[in-house]
Amino acid sequence: MPETPAIDVSGVKVLFQTGGGRAVRAVDGVDLTVPAGVFHGIVGESGCGKTTLARAMIGLQAVNEGTISIAGRPLKDWQANDRKGLARRVQFVFQDPLGSLSRRQSIQQSLEEPLVIHGMGNSADRRRRIGELLELVGLPQTALARTPRSLSGGQRQRVAIARALALEPSILICDEPLSALDVSIRAQIVALFAELRHKLGLTIVMIAHDLAIVREICTSVSVMYLGRIAEAGVTEAVFADAAHPYSQALLSAVPSPDPIVEATRRRVILAGDPPSPSNPPSGCRFHTRCPLSFERCSREEPMLRPAPHGGIAACHLVESGVHGQI
Repeated sequence: MPETPAIDVSGVKVLFQTGGGRAVRAVDGVDLTVPAGVFHGIVGESGCGKTTLARAMIGLQAVNEGTISIAGRPLKDWQANDRKGLARRVQFVFQDPLGSLSRRQSIQQSLEEPLVIHGMGNSADRRRRIGELLELVGLPQTALARTPRSLSGGQRQRVAIARALALEPSILICDEPLSALDVSIRAQIVALFAELRHKLGLTIVMIAHDLAIVREICTSVSVMYLGRIAEAGVTEAVFADAAHPYSQALLSAVPSPDPIVEATRRRVILAGDPPSPSNPPSGCRFHTRCPLSFERCSREEPMLRPAPHGGIAACHLVESGVHGQI
């Protein structure tokens, strides 16, 4: 019997109504399965819908169509009948830790609050758990008396991660948790996420812009374009042999630490800007910018199909057995 996935997204659409009466299709028919225990990255240009999808996964954003299940149970059922159970199962790490933590509370109060709300242990038990959380994220006990503003950006993000772990969830959904940090601090938080995943057996979904970081820590990856999944698969396989032209263009921008490879790396510059999500083009959404597009691309939307690297891709070239390279 197959293992129940940690997160299952089926046909999800999220629409936002604009003043002009048009609907912005932020997420427009996404299917995504995240097995338990993986570190899954979701990447794509700004405005592609990845943050909206992440927020929908935990119920912070209502969906217009489709279903989302957490650990085999519909999200709507969790929300209607067991909201505290949902909070103990899945937690969200926001992009800006200063905005997600109360500026008036001390770090101790911030970490203790979810334990009190969920009635977890007595005062001594909670102090012990807070000590465990500090140790997990690499913060000293002296941080407890401080407020978020008195901490560095990296320390604040460690506090936000510790708070998310307070209820011992099995799933973390992280929205660009590294983007507000200095480059020197990012490596430390990346290492922390990798360590926590192995130590606690977490399933982690991370929204990210930095493809180099995704390659380093994510076991699988989904590439989004204009509200839909363009390609998905095992990270190393996708990075080594991307099947979708959009994925190829994104990956061509990733710098190499090898100076010889970097000097000869061919960069793909896409023409034009992404179309408006309120008025996506007919057929393949990428065809207006794709150097490999042909007549069928403008009239028929491609479905996600098996790709040569073992994952899936939504491209007519993949369907026809041609592995197109930009």
